[in-house]
Amino acid sequence: MSRFSRIFAIAAATVFAAACSDGAKVEGVLEGAASSDVVVKLLNVNRYEILDTVKTDASGHFAYKVEVEKGQPEFVYLFHGTTKVASLLLEAGDKVSVQADTLGNFSVKGSEESVRLAQVEKDHAAALAQLNVLADKLQTAAANEAEALKKQMGQAYVEHYRNCVRYVMANSRSLTSVQVLFQNFGAELPVFGQNTDAIHFRNVADTLETVYPDSKYVKALRNEADRRFGYMELEARLSSAQEVGYPEIELPDIQAKKIKLSEVDSKVVMVYFWSAADASQKMFNLDVLKGVYDDYHKRGFEIYQVAMDPDKALWAKVVKEQKLPWINVCDSRGAQSPYVLTYNLAALPAVYIISDGGLVDGQAVDEKSLRKLLNDLLK
Repeated sequence: MSRFSRIFAIAAATVFAAACSDGAKVEGVLEGAASSDVVVKLLNVNRYEILDTVKTDASGHFAYKVEVEKGQPEFVYLFHGTTKVASLLLEAGDKVSVQADTLGNFSVKGSEESVRLAQVEKDHAAALAQLNVLADKLQTAAANEAEALKKQMGQAYVEHYRNCVRYVMANSRSLTSVQVLFQNFGAELPVFGQNTDAIHFRNVADTLETVYPDSKYVKALRNEADRRFGYMELEARLSSAQEVGYPEIELPDIQAKKIKLSEVDSKVVMVYFWSAADASQKMFNLDVLKGVYDDYHKRGFEIYQVAMDPDKALWAKVVKEQKLPWINVCDSRGAQSPYVLTYNLAALPAVYIISDGGLVDGQAVDEKSLRKLLNDLLK
């Protein structure tokens, strides 16, 4: 190799290495925190991960480089003790300057997304503070004042919600919209808590996937959008269905034909949620259900078996191999299925018994209890 070729190769390797080590540089001053620790945390979808601890100098100055891959911005937060002193949304190549104090007040330069994020958090904090003030007043309010305070709280909530809707519609290409969509006023009161808000989740997910297709935050948003749409569709079906004493289920069988639970014409129907990937549940089919089905089917007993399996091929293989004669359907959404909430599925397997169009109170946890229940219902 010639001397020129070696020099060119070294230079190219240097440029390539720099391109592969994209990052964002953060420097700033934390007032009132000379020679103190600043903890750098990364938001990993729904939890913080500590990246590092940086020491400030005698003037409170600090500097840190965050590894950020191109096309995958990261939410990064700076903490002093338990206080969050700055929130950043960093892209590869950003050079950000932060001015903060130990009370959580801060300003940021060099990153438009971080500036947007700071304003989003500021607006949310203001709305939350307003609601907290009204809630405190409500605790000691007289009866004639309580209704007015409740009305003010409702108005404050609606105003913030409308502002958030306007924001995500105007900033659907910004990852800050993800944070806005997941805002809440406590664990029991999400800002976007209506079923129809699934539309906002899907619209933002559709747009962000064209901008940041590899972002873990966008993938999480897509999962949430799909989950919410499942609930919205289920509610629409329930509201338009004939009144029955149990939540409707409509899922495909192994021929991809959708079968409704409400269309099963039997006096007693056992709705059995299970997983074809679980060996003990597969054995239950052969050891218990087949015998019970053979004995009671002609008397008006049917099984509507729902596999909560993302692997539909595995489920179909088990159904065919075991030659299961009853109705078998599969929900490939698994734990994300809307039926998990509708039927309160804390664990699998789960059994519900329907008799004459309504859910029946009664235990059917094993063969003995199931046979006893069927003998009572099919007299």
